[in-house]
Amino acid sequence: MNQQMPNWLKQRAELTPDRLAVKTTSEQVTFHQLHRRVQFRAQQLSLSGVTKGEHVAILMKNSIDMIETIHAVMSIGAVAIMLNLRLTRQELMWQILDGEVVHVICNGELKEKISNGKNSLHIIINEELPQENANVELYELDFQANQVATIMYTSGTTGHPKGVMHTFGNHWSSAVGSALNLGLLPTDRWLLAVPLFHISGLSIVMRSVIYGMGIVLHERFNATKMNQAIMNDKVTIVSVVTTMLQQMLDQLDKQRYPDSFRCMLAGGGPVPKSVLEECQNRKIPVYQTFGMTETASQIVTLTPEHSMTKLGSAGKPLFSCQVKIVKDGKECIANEEGEILVKGPNITKGYWKRDDETKKALQDGWLHTGDQGYIDDQGFLYVLDRRSDLIISGGENVYPAEIESILLSHPKIKDAGVVGVEDKRWGQSPYAFVVLHEQLMKTDIIEFCQNQLATYKVPKDITFLDELPRNAANKLLRRALKERVNKGRLQ
Repeated sequence: MNQQMPNWLKQRAELTPDRLAVKTTSEQVTFHQLHRRVQFRAQQLSLSGVTKGEHVAILMKNSIDMIETIHAVMSIGAVAIMLNLRLTRQELMWQILDGEVVHVICNGELKEKISNGKNSLHIIINEELPQENANVELYELDFQANQVATIMYTSGTTGHPKGVMHTFGNHWSSAVGSALNLGLLPTDRWLLAVPLFHISGLSIVMRSVIYGMGIVLHERFNATKMNQAIMNDKVTIVSVVTTMLQQMLDQLDKQRYPDSFRCMLAGGGPVPKSVLEECQNRKIPVYQTFGMTETASQIVTLTPEHSMTKLGSAGKPLFSCQVKIVKDGKECIANEEGEILVKGPNITKGYWKRDDETKKALQDGWLHTGDQGYIDDQGFLYVLDRRSDLIISGGENVYPAEIESILLSHPKIKDAGVVGVEDKRWGQSPYAFVVLHEQLMKTDIIEFCQNQLATYKVPKDITFLDELPRNAANKLLRRALKERVNKGRLQ
Protein backbone atom coordinates (compact mmCIF):
# COMPACT_ATOMS: atom_id res chain seq x y z
CA MET A 1 0.00 0.00 0.00
CA ASN A 2 1.44 3.34 -1.06
CA GLN A 3 0.54 5.57 1.86
CA GLN A 4 0.10 9.31 1.34
CA MET A 5 1.37 11.85 3.82
CA PRO A 6 1.12 15.66 3.80
CA ASN A 7 4.11 17.77 2.75
CA TRP A 8 6.17 17.61 5.93
CA LEU A 9 7.36 21.20 6.09
CA LYS A 10 3.94 22.64 5.22
CA GLN A 11 2.34 20.48 7.90
CA ARG A 12 4.97 21.41 10.48
CA ALA A 13 4.56 25.14 9.74
CA GLU A 14 0.82 24.81 10.36
CA LEU A 15 1.23 22.79 13.57
CA THR A 16 4.04 24.74 15.31
CA PRO A 17 4.71 27.89 13.25
CA ASP A 18 6.64 29.80 15.91
CA ARG A 19 9.05 27.08 17.00
CA LEU A 20 12.72 27.43 16.09
CA ALA A 21 13.52 25.49 12.92
CA VAL A 22 17.17 26.36 12.24
CA LYS A 23 19.76 28.46 14.05
CA THR A 24 23.19 29.39 12.67
CA THR A 25 25.83 31.80 13.97
CA SER A 26 24.28 34.59 11.89
CA GLU A 27 20.51 33.94 11.77
CA GLN A 28 17.61 31.85 12.98
CA VAL A 29 14.26 31.01 11.44
CA THR A 30 10.99 29.55 12.69
CA PHE A 31 9.15 26.78 10.88
CA HIS A 32 6.68 29.33 9.50
CA GLN A 33 9.53 31.45 8.16
CA LEU A 34 11.33 28.39 6.77
CA HIS A 35 8.18 27.26 4.99
CA ARG A 36 7.66 30.68 3.39
CA ARG A 37 11.29 30.77 2.29
CA VAL A 38 11.06 27.26 0.84
CA GLN A 39 7.91 28.21 -1.08
CA PHE A 40 9.77 31.15 -2.60
CA ARG A 41 12.84 29.02 -3.35
CA ALA A 42 10.66 26.43 -5.08
CA GLN A 43 9.35 29.20 -7.33
CA GLN A 44 12.91 30.45 -7.96
CA LEU A 45 13.96 26.94 -8.99
CA SER A 46 10.85 26.61 -11.15
CA LEU A 47 11.76 29.85 -12.95
CA SER A 48 15.24 28.35 -13.42
CA GLY A 49 13.74 25.34 -15.18
CA VAL A 50 13.39 22.70 -12.46
CA THR A 51 10.29 20.55 -12.93
CA LYS A 52 8.60 17.61 -11.26
CA GLY A 53 10.25 14.21 -11.72
CA GLU A 54 13.69 15.52 -12.68
CA HIS A 55 16.92 14.56 -10.94
CA VAL A 56 18.41 17.67 -9.35
CA ALA A 57 21.87 17.52 -7.78
CA ILE A 58 22.74 19.71 -4.79
CA LEU A 59 26.37 20.73 -4.27
CA MET A 60 26.35 23.13 -1.33
CA LYS A 61 27.90 23.82 2.04
CA ASN A 62 25.95 23.37 5.28
CA SER A 63 23.67 26.41 5.49
CA ILE A 64 20.04 27.46 5.81
CA ASP A 65 20.16 27.99 2.04
CA MET A 66 21.01 24.32 1.58
CA ILE A 67 18.19 23.20 3.88
CA GLU A 68 15.76 25.42 1.93
CA THR A 69 17.02 23.94 -1.34
CA ILE A 70 16.54 20.34 -0.17
CA HIS A 71 12.95 21.04 0.91
CA ALA A 72 12.23 23.06 -2.23
CA VAL A 73 13.45 20.33 -4.60
CA MET A 74 11.30 17.73 -2.80
CA SER A 75 8.32 20.09 -2.74
CA ILE A 76 8.53 20.56 -6.51
CA GLY A 77 8.37 16.78 -6.82
CA ALA A 78 11.91 16.43 -8.14
CA VAL A 79 14.51 13.99 -6.74
CA ALA A 80 17.41 15.51 -4.81
CA ILE A 81 20.81 13.91 -5.47
CA MET A 82 23.19 14.88 -2.69
CA LEU A 83 26.74 15.55 -3.89
CA ASN A 84 29.79 15.35 -1.65
CA LEU A 85 31.61 18.66 -2.06
CA ARG A 86 34.91 17.03 -1.08
CA LEU A 87 34.97 14.91 -4.23
CA THR A 88 37.15 15.74 -7.20
CA ARG A 89 35.65 17.15 -10.39
CA GLN A 90 36.04 13.76 -12.07
CA GLU A 91 34.24 11.96 -9.22
CA LEU A 92 31.44 14.52 -9.18
CA MET A 93 30.91 14.34 -12.92
CA TRP A 94 30.74 10.54 -12.77
CA GLN A 95 27.91 10.73 -10.22
CA ILE A 96 26.14 13.52 -12.13
CA LEU A 97 26.19 11.47 -15.35
CA ASP A 98 25.30 8.20 -13.64
CA GLY A 99 22.45 9.89 -11.77
CA GLU A 100 21.05 11.38 -15.00
CA VAL A 101 21.10 14.81 -13.40
CA VAL A 102 19.37 17.61 -15.32
CA HIS A 103 20.25 20.53 -13.02
CA VAL A 104 22.98 21.10 -10.43
CA ILE A 105 22.31 23.68 -7.72
CA CYS A 106 25.57 24.88 -6.19
CA ASN A 107 27.25 27.67 -4.27
CA GLY A 108 29.05 30.05 -6.63
CA GLU A 109 32.45 29.18 -5.18
CA LEU A 110 31.86 25.50 -5.97
CA LYS A 111 30.96 25.98 -9.65
CA GLU A 112 34.54 25.30 -10.73
CA LYS A 113 34.22 21.77 -9.30
CA ILE A 114 31.68 20.95 -12.02
CA SER A 115 32.75 20.60 -15.62
CA ASN A 116 29.79 21.30 -17.89
CA GLY A 117 31.52 19.82 -20.91
CA LYS A 118 29.37 18.87 -23.88
CA ASN A 119 26.46 17.42 -21.93
CA SER A 120 23.16 19.17 -21.32
CA LEU A 121 23.82 19.77 -17.64
CA HIS A 122 22.27 22.99 -16.35
CA ILE A 123 24.10 24.71 -13.49
CA ILE A 124 22.04 26.90 -11.14
CA ILE A 125 24.11 29.19 -8.92
CA ASN A 126 22.47 29.58 -5.51
CA GLU A 127 23.53 33.21 -5.17
CA GLU A 128 22.17 34.07 -8.63
CA LEU A 129 18.64 32.68 -8.32
CA PRO A 130 15.96 34.96 -9.80
CA GLN A 131 14.43 37.25 -7.18
CA GLU A 132 11.01 37.76 -8.80
CA ASN A 133 7.99 35.78 -7.63
CA ALA A 134 6.54 33.38 -10.19
CA ASN A 135 3.14 33.70 -8.50
CA VAL A 136 2.19 30.09 -9.29
CA GLU A 137 1.26 27.25 -6.94
CA LEU A 138 3.61 24.40 -7.77
CA TYR A 139 3.99 23.06 -4.27
CA GLU A 140 3.44 19.33 -3.81
CA LEU A 141 0.85 19.05 -1.03
CA ASP A 142 1.34 15.32 -0.51
CA PHE A 143 4.20 12.84 -0.58
CA GLN A 144 3.85 9.16 -1.53
CA ALA A 145 5.54 6.75 0.87
CA ASN A 146 7.28 4.78 -1.92
CA GLN A 147 8.21 7.92 -3.88
CA VAL A 148 11.98 8.48 -4.15
CA ALA A 149 12.89 11.66 -2.29
CA THR A 150 16.68 11.58 -2.41
CA ILE A 151 19.56 9.66 -3.93
CA MET A 152 22.85 9.47 -2.09
CA TYR A 153 25.95 7.79 -3.46
CA THR A 154 27.84 5.41 -1.23
CA SER A 155 31.43 6.29 -0.37
CA GLY A 156 32.70 3.82 -2.93
CA THR A 157 35.47 2.09 -1.00
CA THR A 158 35.77 -0.34 -3.90
CA GLY A 159 34.91 0.41 -7.52
CA HIS A 160 32.34 3.02 -8.51
CA PRO A 161 29.89 4.24 -5.85
CA LYS A 162 26.24 3.25 -6.05
CA GLY A 163 23.27 5.61 -5.83
CA VAL A 164 21.16 4.65 -2.83
CA MET A 165 17.50 5.59 -3.36
CA HIS A 166 15.69 6.86 -0.25
CA THR A 167 11.90 7.08 -0.35
CA PHE A 168 9.81 9.41 1.78
CA GLY A 169 8.75 6.28 3.63
CA ASN A 170 12.40 5.44 4.37
CA HIS A 171 13.07 8.88 5.84
CA TRP A 172 9.79 8.82 7.80
CA SER A 173 10.49 5.36 9.26
CA SER A 174 14.04 6.35 10.18
CA ALA A 175 12.75 9.39 12.07
CA VAL A 176 10.03 7.42 13.88
CA GLY A 177 12.43 4.62 14.82
CA SER A 178 14.94 7.11 16.22
CA ALA A 179 12.26 8.90 18.25
CA LEU A 180 10.99 5.63 19.75
CA ASN A 181 14.57 4.83 20.74
CA LEU A 182 15.89 8.18 21.97
CA GLY A 183 12.61 9.68 23.11
CA LEU A 184 11.45 13.15 22.12
CA LEU A 185 11.14 16.27 24.24
CA PRO A 186 9.58 19.63 23.26
CA THR A 187 12.86 21.26 24.36
CA ASP A 188 15.06 19.12 22.08
CA ARG A 189 17.60 20.78 19.78
CA TRP A 190 19.92 18.77 17.57
CA LEU A 191 23.43 20.10 16.92
CA LEU A 192 24.26 19.37 13.28
CA ALA A 193 27.90 19.68 12.22
CA VAL A 194 28.14 16.64 9.94
CA PRO A 195 27.59 17.35 6.23
CA LEU A 196 24.02 17.58 4.96
CA PHE A 197 25.10 15.61 1.89
CA HIS A 198 25.75 12.62 4.18
CA ILE A 199 22.92 10.45 5.50
CA SER A 200 23.64 11.35 9.13
CA GLY A 201 23.19 15.05 8.34
CA LEU A 202 20.28 14.67 5.92
CA SER A 203 18.36 12.44 8.35
CA ILE A 204 18.51 15.19 10.99
CA VAL A 205 17.00 17.68 8.52
CA MET A 206 14.14 15.22 7.97
CA ARG A 207 13.69 14.59 11.71
CA SER A 208 13.60 18.33 12.37
CA VAL A 209 10.38 18.89 10.41
CA ILE A 210 8.80 15.56 11.39
CA TYR A 211 9.45 16.18 15.10
CA GLY A 212 9.11 19.95 15.17
CA MET A 213 12.65 20.08 16.56
CA GLY A 214 15.11 22.92 16.12
CA ILE A 215 18.52 22.43 14.49
CA VAL A 216 21.65 24.30 15.53
CA LEU A 217 23.55 24.20 12.25
CA HIS A 218 27.34 24.49 11.86
CA GLU A 219 29.04 24.70 8.48
CA ARG A 220 31.73 22.26 9.57
CA PHE A 221 33.00 20.45 12.65
CA ASN A 222 34.99 22.47 15.17
CA ALA A 223 35.39 21.00 18.67
CA THR A 224 35.46 24.38 20.43
CA LYS A 225 32.35 25.65 18.65
CA MET A 226 30.56 22.35 19.22
CA ASN A 227 31.13 22.59 22.97
CA GLN A 228 30.08 26.24 23.00
CA ALA A 229 26.82 25.34 21.21
CA ILE A 230 26.04 22.65 23.78
CA MET A 231 26.75 25.14 26.59
CA ASN A 232 25.01 28.21 25.14
CA ASP A 233 22.47 27.18 22.47
CA LYS A 234 20.29 24.78 24.47
CA VAL A 235 21.50 21.77 22.48
CA THR A 236 20.23 18.44 23.82
CA ILE A 237 21.42 15.98 21.14
CA VAL A 238 24.47 15.83 18.87
CA SER A 239 25.70 13.29 16.29
CA VAL A 240 29.42 12.45 16.28
CA VAL A 241 31.99 9.79 15.46
CA THR A 242 34.72 8.78 17.90
CA THR A 243 37.35 11.18 16.55
CA MET A 244 34.95 14.11 16.92
CA LEU A 245 33.98 13.03 20.43
CA GLN A 246 37.60 12.72 21.50
CA GLN A 247 38.41 16.22 20.26
CA MET A 248 35.37 17.63 22.06
CA LEU A 249 36.44 15.95 25.31
CA ASP A 250 39.99 17.28 24.94
CA GLN A 251 38.73 20.81 24.36
CA LEU A 252 36.15 20.60 27.14
CA ASP A 253 38.94 20.42 29.72
CA LYS A 254 37.37 20.64 33.20
CA GLN A 255 34.01 22.02 32.08
CA ARG A 256 30.80 20.00 32.13
CA TYR A 257 27.82 20.01 29.82
CA PRO A 258 24.52 21.28 31.25
CA ASP A 259 22.09 18.68 32.64
CA SER A 260 19.73 19.42 29.73
CA PHE A 261 22.20 17.74 27.32
CA ARG A 262 20.88 14.20 27.04
CA CYS A 263 22.39 12.38 24.07
CA MET A 264 25.79 12.03 22.38
CA LEU A 265 24.89 9.84 19.39
CA ALA A 266 28.13 8.11 18.32
CA GLY A 267 28.40 6.26 15.02
CA GLY A 268 31.24 5.04 12.82
CA GLY A 269 32.35 2.11 14.99
CA PRO A 270 32.65 1.20 18.67
CA VAL A 271 33.73 3.93 21.09
CA PRO A 272 36.89 2.87 23.02
CA LYS A 273 36.49 2.04 26.69
CA SER A 274 38.78 4.89 27.72
CA VAL A 275 36.54 7.42 25.97
CA LEU A 276 33.36 5.88 27.43
CA GLU A 277 34.86 6.01 30.92
CA GLU A 278 35.76 9.67 30.47
CA CYS A 279 32.21 10.39 29.28
CA GLN A 280 30.80 8.56 32.31
CA ASN A 281 32.99 10.63 34.62
CA ARG A 282 31.72 13.81 32.94
CA LYS A 283 28.10 12.55 32.99
CA ILE A 284 27.88 12.61 29.18
CA PRO A 285 25.30 10.02 27.96
CA VAL A 286 26.70 8.19 24.92
CA TYR A 287 24.44 6.23 22.56
CA GLN A 288 26.51 4.05 20.21
CA THR A 289 24.93 3.27 16.84
CA PHE A 290 25.28 1.16 13.72
CA GLY A 291 23.85 2.32 10.42
CA MET A 292 24.67 2.94 6.80
CA THR A 293 23.46 4.94 3.82
CA GLU A 294 21.22 2.02 2.79
CA THR A 295 19.40 2.11 6.16
CA ALA A 296 18.71 5.88 6.04
CA SER A 297 20.91 6.42 9.13
CA GLN A 298 20.94 4.34 12.34
CA ILE A 299 19.27 0.95 12.52
CA VAL A 300 20.88 -0.44 15.70
CA THR A 301 21.61 1.59 18.85
CA LEU A 302 23.18 0.93 22.25
CA THR A 303 21.80 2.95 25.16
CA PRO A 304 24.09 4.46 27.85
CA GLU A 305 23.08 2.00 30.57
CA HIS A 306 24.70 -0.80 28.53
CA SER A 307 27.72 1.15 27.25
CA MET A 308 30.16 -0.41 29.72
CA THR A 309 28.58 -3.85 30.28
CA LYS A 310 28.25 -4.31 26.51
CA LEU A 311 31.46 -2.57 25.53
CA GLY A 312 32.02 -2.66 21.77
CA SER A 313 28.39 -3.51 20.99
CA ALA A 314 26.30 -1.45 18.58
CA GLY A 315 23.22 -2.40 20.61
CA LYS A 316 19.81 -3.68 19.55
CA PRO A 317 17.69 -2.84 16.48
CA LEU A 318 15.27 0.08 16.44
CA PHE A 319 11.67 -0.85 17.24
CA SER A 320 10.50 -1.41 13.65
CA CYS A 321 13.72 -3.14 12.56
CA GLN A 322 15.26 -6.61 12.72
CA VAL A 323 18.80 -7.93 12.58
CA LYS A 324 20.26 -11.41 12.13
CA ILE A 325 23.59 -13.06 11.41
CA VAL A 326 23.95 -15.47 8.47
CA LYS A 327 26.80 -17.72 7.41
CA ASP A 328 26.77 -20.07 4.40
CA GLY A 329 23.06 -19.40 3.93
CA LYS A 330 22.08 -20.37 7.48
CA GLU A 331 21.18 -18.16 10.43
CA CYS A 332 23.88 -18.21 13.10
CA ILE A 333 23.42 -19.13 16.74
CA ALA A 334 24.36 -16.71 19.55
CA ASN A 335 27.99 -15.53 19.42
CA GLU A 336 28.62 -17.14 16.02
CA GLU A 337 30.25 -14.83 13.49
CA GLY A 338 28.74 -14.18 10.09
CA GLU A 339 27.32 -11.49 7.82
CA ILE A 340 24.98 -8.92 9.35
CA LEU A 341 21.54 -8.77 7.69
CA VAL A 342 19.01 -6.08 8.57
CA LYS A 343 15.34 -5.56 7.79
CA GLY A 344 12.95 -2.66 8.28
CA PRO A 345 10.86 0.09 6.64
CA ASN A 346 13.83 2.49 6.66
CA ILE A 347 15.87 0.33 4.27
CA THR A 348 16.41 1.59 0.71
CA LYS A 349 14.23 0.32 -2.11
CA GLY A 350 17.44 -0.26 -4.05
CA TYR A 351 20.34 1.21 -6.02
CA TRP A 352 19.71 3.58 -8.92
CA LYS A 353 20.10 1.72 -12.24
CA ARG A 354 21.75 -1.22 -10.47
CA ASP A 355 19.12 -3.97 -10.63
CA ASP A 356 21.68 -6.76 -10.25
CA GLU A 357 23.30 -5.07 -7.24
CA THR A 358 19.86 -4.46 -5.72
CA LYS A 359 18.82 -8.10 -6.13
CA LYS A 360 22.13 -9.21 -4.62
CA ALA A 361 21.86 -6.87 -1.61
CA LEU A 362 18.09 -7.17 -0.97
CA GLN A 363 16.71 -10.68 -0.62
CA ASP A 364 13.32 -11.45 0.93
CA GLY A 365 13.29 -7.99 2.50
CA TRP A 366 16.67 -8.50 4.18
CA LEU A 367 19.59 -6.20 3.36
CA HIS A 368 22.94 -7.98 3.14
CA THR A 369 25.20 -5.33 4.68
CA GLY A 370 28.56 -6.88 3.82
CA ASP A 371 29.54 -6.31 7.44
CA GLN A 372 30.77 -9.11 9.69
CA GLY A 373 29.51 -9.46 13.23
CA TYR A 374 27.69 -11.56 15.80
CA ILE A 375 24.74 -11.30 18.20
CA ASP A 376 25.32 -12.36 21.78
CA ASP A 377 22.91 -14.47 23.85
CA GLN A 378 21.13 -11.30 25.03
CA GLY A 379 20.46 -9.99 21.54
CA PHE A 380 23.21 -7.33 21.37
CA LEU A 381 24.90 -6.84 18.00
CA TYR A 382 28.69 -6.65 17.72
CA VAL A 383 30.06 -5.31 14.44
CA LEU A 384 33.47 -6.82 13.74
CA ASP A 385 34.30 -5.29 10.37
CA ARG A 386 33.57 -4.80 6.73
CA ARG A 387 33.86 -8.10 4.89
CA SER A 388 35.97 -6.39 2.22
CA ASP A 389 38.42 -5.23 4.89
CA LEU A 390 38.80 -8.64 6.53
CA ILE A 391 42.44 -9.71 6.93
CA ILE A 392 43.11 -13.44 6.65
CA SER A 393 46.43 -14.22 8.29
CA GLY A 394 47.58 -17.84 8.39
CA GLY A 395 43.97 -18.95 7.98
CA GLU A 396 42.80 -16.80 10.90
CA ASN A 397 40.24 -14.00 10.44
CA VAL A 398 41.60 -10.67 11.66
CA TYR A 399 39.26 -7.69 11.98
CA PRO A 400 40.94 -4.27 11.66
CA ALA A 401 38.32 -2.63 13.90
CA GLU A 402 39.35 -4.85 16.82
CA ILE A 403 43.02 -3.81 16.52
CA GLU A 404 42.04 -0.16 16.06
CA SER A 405 39.99 -0.30 19.24
CA ILE A 406 43.03 -1.54 21.18
CA LEU A 407 45.28 1.12 19.64
CA LEU A 408 42.78 3.86 20.45
CA SER A 409 42.70 2.76 24.09
CA HIS A 410 46.35 3.89 24.44
CA PRO A 411 46.34 7.35 26.07
CA LYS A 412 49.01 8.69 23.69
CA ILE A 413 47.26 7.57 20.48
CA LYS A 414 44.76 10.01 18.98
CA ASP A 415 43.61 8.06 15.92
CA ALA A 416 44.34 4.70 14.34
CA GLY A 417 43.69 2.76 11.15
CA VAL A 418 44.61 -0.83 10.25
CA VAL A 419 44.78 -2.56 6.88
CA GLY A 420 45.99 -5.91 5.62
CA VAL A 421 49.27 -6.12 3.71
CA GLU A 422 50.75 -8.99 1.73
CA ASP A 423 52.83 -11.40 3.78
CA LYS A 424 54.80 -14.20 2.08
CA ARG A 425 54.54 -16.46 5.10
CA TRP A 426 51.04 -15.78 6.41
CA GLY A 427 49.27 -14.50 3.30
CA GLN A 428 48.36 -11.23 5.00
CA SER A 429 49.40 -9.34 8.11
CA PRO A 430 47.94 -6.29 9.86
CA TYR A 431 49.63 -2.94 9.25
CA ALA A 432 48.80 0.08 11.45
CA PHE A 433 48.71 3.83 10.88
CA VAL A 434 48.52 6.00 13.99
CA VAL A 435 48.16 9.66 14.91
CA LEU A 436 49.72 10.56 18.25
CA HIS A 437 48.80 12.89 21.11
CA GLU A 438 52.33 12.60 22.50
CA GLN A 439 55.60 11.07 21.34
CA LEU A 440 55.61 7.28 21.34
CA MET A 441 57.98 4.66 19.94
CA LYS A 442 56.90 1.92 17.56
CA THR A 443 58.29 -0.69 19.92
CA ASP A 444 56.11 0.65 22.74
CA ILE A 445 52.99 0.34 20.57
CA ILE A 446 53.90 -3.18 19.46
CA GLU A 447 54.46 -4.22 23.08
CA PHE A 448 51.14 -2.63 24.07
CA CYS A 449 49.35 -4.66 21.38
CA GLN A 450 51.18 -7.88 22.30
CA ASN A 451 49.80 -7.62 25.82
CA GLN A 452 46.22 -7.43 24.57
CA LEU A 453 46.04 -9.22 21.23
CA ALA A 454 46.81 -12.65 19.84
CA THR A 455 50.17 -12.74 18.07
CA TYR A 456 48.65 -12.90 14.59
CA LYS A 457 46.64 -9.72 15.31
CA VAL A 458 49.65 -7.60 16.33
CA PRO A 459 50.55 -5.06 13.58
CA LYS A 460 53.56 -6.11 11.53
CA ASP A 461 54.64 -2.47 11.20
CA ILE A 462 53.43 1.03 12.04
CA THR A 463 53.44 4.34 10.17
CA PHE A 464 52.96 7.64 11.97
CA LEU A 465 50.74 10.22 10.24
CA ASP A 466 49.56 13.74 11.07
CA GLU A 467 46.00 12.66 10.22
CA LEU A 468 44.23 9.67 8.73
CA PRO A 469 42.36 9.86 5.40
CA ARG A 470 38.62 10.08 6.11
CA ASN A 471 35.59 10.92 4.01
CA ALA A 472 33.03 13.63 4.74
CA ALA A 473 31.34 11.41 7.31
CA ASN A 474 34.68 10.82 9.07
CA LYS A 475 34.68 7.22 7.87
CA LEU A 476 38.19 5.82 7.59
CA LEU A 477 39.30 5.33 3.97
CA ARG A 478 41.22 2.07 4.21
CA ARG A 479 41.79 2.00 0.45
CA ALA A 480 43.91 5.17 0.75
CA LEU A 481 45.96 3.54 3.52
CA LYS A 482 46.49 0.41 1.42
CA GLU A 483 47.62 2.54 -1.52
CA ARG A 484 50.10 4.29 0.76
CA VAL A 485 51.58 0.96 1.86
CA ASN A 486 51.82 -0.34 -1.71
CA LYS A 487 53.39 2.88 -2.94
CA GLY A 488 56.00 2.71 -0.19
CA ARG A 489 56.92 -0.83 -1.15
CA LEU A 490 57.41 0.05 -4.80
CA GLN A 491 59.84 2.85 -4.03
